[in-house]
Amino acid sequence: MSGLLQRGITAIIFVAVMLAGLYFSKNSFLALFGLITILSLWEFYTIILKNETHDFLRKIYGVVIGATPFLIAAYYHLGKIENGTEFLRISILAFLPILFFLFIIELFTKSKYPFANLGHLFLGLIYIGIPFTLAQFIAINDGNYYPNIILGLLVLTWANDTGAYLIGSQIGKTPLFPRISPNKTWEGSLGGVAVTFLIAWLLSIYVTELSLTNWLVLAVLVSIFASIGDLIESMLKRSLGVKDSGTIMPGHGGFLDRFDAFIFLLPFAASYLLAIR
Repeated sequence: MSGLLQRGITAIIFVAVMLAGLYFSKNSFLALFGLITILSLWEFYTIILKNETHDFLRKIYGVVIGATPFLIAAYYHLGKIENGTEFLRISILAFLPILFFLFIIELFTKSKYPFANLGHLFLGLIYIGIPFTLAQFIAINDGNYYPNIILGLLVLTWANDTGAYLIGSQIGKTPLFPRISPNKTWEGSLGGVAVTFLIAWLLSIYVTELSLTNWLVLAVLVSIFASIGDLIESMLKRSLGVKDSGTIMPGHGGFLDRFDAFIFLLPFAASYLLAIR
């Protein structure tokens, strides 16, 4: 099978699964993004934890820690927690003991760099676990489920990336950040911004949960922070000497490769959307 055909088949399956997960029900959205969170965390710890004893144990525990906020929020959005006070109480009781147990694990692993390991494990929580948890609060508000907003953010993110690639490959000459990503150009980035704003305008026509102004603000956030998120994952991979975060999607790398920009966008998009609701 040729590389192009493989990429095409993988892309079709990926889009189909994403649409099914988003639009079948709120429960399927939570299951889909819970799985994406877990797989992204596993990829992250696989590439960042190297040449240490008990790495498998650390990866398992890192995934548990990183996914716990998502699972607690899902429990809340499924109606199993009655109010915000109860949500906060359960979050503290369930999460903090798990978090601090990390120190005990490092105490007995005999690692030369226990606090570096702790830093790596906490980083996965901050970099991946918390952003995907915020996606729930974007999609679900006052008990109502808004899959169109999540899909809109994904489409804007992918439009920005695709526009930058297509335009940059044709007319790109001025390097954007050669130390981290030599192939990215200013021309491509500006082309990605233009495409993002065009898609935001189209979304405002068909996805009326948000106004044109709100979609344009999100386009600004995508143009800035999704692009930075892509550079940050490139920085991560370059610093560790890896090409892709994983191989689970043939021709497309891993989940981190597909969601790096979206992950970094989520805290900024969530802050804006929660502020206007």
